[in-house]
Order: sequence, then structure tokens, then C-alpha cells
Amino acid sequence: MKILTVVGARPQFIKAAVVSKVLRTRVQEILVHTGQHFDYNMSEQFFEELDIPKPDYNLGIAGGTHAQMTARMLVALEEVMVKEKPNMVLVYGDTNSTLAAALVAAKLLIPICHVEAGTRSVEVGTNRYTLTNPEEVNRTCTDQVSSLLLASTQLNMENLRKENLESRSVYVGDPMYDAFLNYREKAEMQKNTLKTLQGKIVKLPEKFFYMTCHREENTNDDSVLLNILKVGEQLDELLVYPVHPRNKERSLRLVEKYNLKNLLLVEPVGYLTSNYMVNHAEKIITDSGGLQREAFFAGVQCITVLDLVSWPETMVDNRNILSRPITAELLEKLNIEQEVDSEYMPFGDGHAAEKIVNEITRFLEEK
Repeated sequence: MKILTVVGARPQFIKAAVVSKVLRTRVQEILVHTGQHFDYNMSEQFFEELDIPKPDYNLGIAGGTHAQMTARMLVALEEVMVKEKPNMVLVYGDTNSTLAAALVAAKLLIPICHVEAGTRSVEVGTNRYTLTNPEEVNRTCTDQVSSLLLASTQLNMENLRKENLESRSVYVGDPMYDAFLNYREKAEMQKNTLKTLQGKIVKLPEKFFYMTCHREENTNDDSVLLNILKVGEQLDELLVYPVHPRNKERSLRLVEKYNLKNLLLVEPVGYLTSNYMVNHAEKIITDSGGLQREAFFAGVQCITVLDLVSWPETMVDNRNILSRPITAELLEKLNIEQEVDSEYMPFGDGHAAEKIVNEITRFLEEK
């Protein structure tokens, strides 16, 4: 049996790191990297650190509008799938790479397995068409054309049931939780030096706040991003911010213009350094769905700078709190204390990868 796995962004590399290891003991895997995340720190470093097999195909597709990127991926992925003739296409999450791979496979009548199926930012049954969220479009459309839907949580399963997709759905847990547990010990052994955007090598402070901020709605406008960056000036410890490459110029300019002193702008960090930072941060500020979950896994409070949250399972006991990109509101939310119930773990038992591979092989054997 041949499985063609498509990845393109950091969260997908993390999931593939644990799933591919198990998958390759059972079937032949062809790994395709679309190139959606192309920077060394956002792509190659992850493959090296997590010992992910070298991609069989690297399509080198990045940049442009959502439509332009997805269109180029459609053409390139069709050529690969026609050549390889896989028994199934495996996709993760909600990126343009995921949607493009699913659409191509559906047109070629190749079964699709979607890991992280059923994730929704709004309650199923409400008017989803008012959303300006490309990730929600990607994951919803991918679920509709997939043959095997593997859910990370029971709430995801409930969403799939409400959309009449229950017959194709199985709860397996979250492979990101597998990775978080598997690499935590290795992460503790990191030197944890960081490279500033100016090229200087610095050591990660003993105490710090950790921030990631990359979504267009938070970074494409000076006033919005400035409101977020100003939070650092009011914190007791340094705010460490690994900056997405497309946001580098704006971040540097704002920090210099407004003389922001308690903010450390650094190049994107690898998974192991990020894992260490999640575990040791005072608190986390992010607009990343993946980092929300990792903060939850670590028991570190997270403030999410979004209007909607794709993982409501984390919104308990103030462990994950939504905030608008307004300085005063962010600071107010950062002053709220959380409670941690160690018994509450909706993301599985840390063995999602084995369950994913079991479901894939069971599906193909039955077919």
C-alpha cells in the first residue's frame, strides 16, 4: 500500500514527525512538501530536528494570494498524484496545502484521510459564511471530500456528527500532543540561544513571556501590530517574539520608531526551542492554533489574539483567554489567573499516531 502525505507548514511537520515514523513501519509513504513555509527556520530546521524523512517531492510553492498559491499547488500536486498513483492521500490541519491536496485527490478519485478533522471556529449550525477565516474554509471543505476523518477531540467528533459525517469519522486524539510529549525531554537539553533580527546571538532569559503573532489580521496594519507589541513594555519580564519572515520589516520599524525596550525580536525558532519556551514561559501570547494547544499541554496560560478560537477545549478555567489586539485589554487578560486540572486532557493519551495508522490500514484493507 502506498500513502502520499502532503505537508507545507510548521504544524504539519510536527504531526508528520510522529505519524510518519509509525506509518513507514506498515506501508510505503511518499512525502510531498508544497513549500508553503519555505524559510530554513520554518521548514528545513524542523525536518532536521524532528528527524522527519526527506521529502520525495518539494514543490517550492509559496507566496502570492490564497487563490494564487492554491492554484499553483493544484497543478503541481496533480502531476505528483498521477505519477505516484497512491492508495490514499493523507493531509493534516487547515492550510492551503491541505485543501489543494484534498481537491486534487477527490478529482482523481483517490481516498483522502484528514487528520484533525471536525475542527471548527464557530458552533456548527450557525451562519459560517460571515467569517473571514481562510483556515475555516480549508478544513470544512477538506472534511466534505475526505473518505476518512480522524478527529483530535470528542468535540471535533460532535461537529462531524452535526454535519452528517459521523459514518466516516473516528476519534484518535491529537498527534501534536504525541509530539509534545515525545520531544519534551530532548527540548530540555537545548542550548536555547536565539538569533535576533539584527543577527546577534543572545541567550534566552531565565524568566520571559513568549509571543507568536503571524496572522494577517494582526500583522498587516501598523496600528494593530503596535497595540500588541506595546504589551511588552508593561510586563515584568522580557517579551520574546520570534517573528515570521513576512512580518520582519514592520516589526523592526515599529520597535525602533516607538523605542520599545522590553521586547526581544528574534528569528523563527525550531520546534525543540519552541517546546522549551512553551514549558518555561511565564505566560504565552499567540494567534496560533498550534501554540494554544501546546500551552494547554504544558499547563501555561495562553492569551489568544483572535476573535474566534478553533480549540474551545482549551477555554476552561482561564487556561486560554481570547483578547482583541488592544494593549489595555491584553494586559487585563494577562493579569487573570488560571486553574489547571491535570485530569482534564481532551486531546487523547499521547498515542494518536498509532491510532491514525491503524485506522488508515484498516480502511485500505477493507477497501
